[in-house]
Amino acid sequence: MLLTLAGGALFFPGLFALCTWALRRSRPAWTDSDCLMISTRLVSSVQAVLATGSGIVVVLSSCSDVVNGS
Repeated sequence: MLLTLAGGALFFPGLFALCTWALRRSRPAWTDSDCLMISTRLVSSVQAVLATGSGIVVVLSSCSDVVNGS
């Protein structure tokens, strides 16, 4: 569990830093706030997709009746 937490604590800030750096290099006309806003939204989208995917895996693999929780 701690390994997963440590991985997420490194992955998401790293993704944010990488996106911000790439946007600043590829779009020099954009302001810093534009680059930060796009990077934040991209990281949030990735996190949402991963959370949805893990939820689907949990429901499909461990729940036979989602409504009653059994």
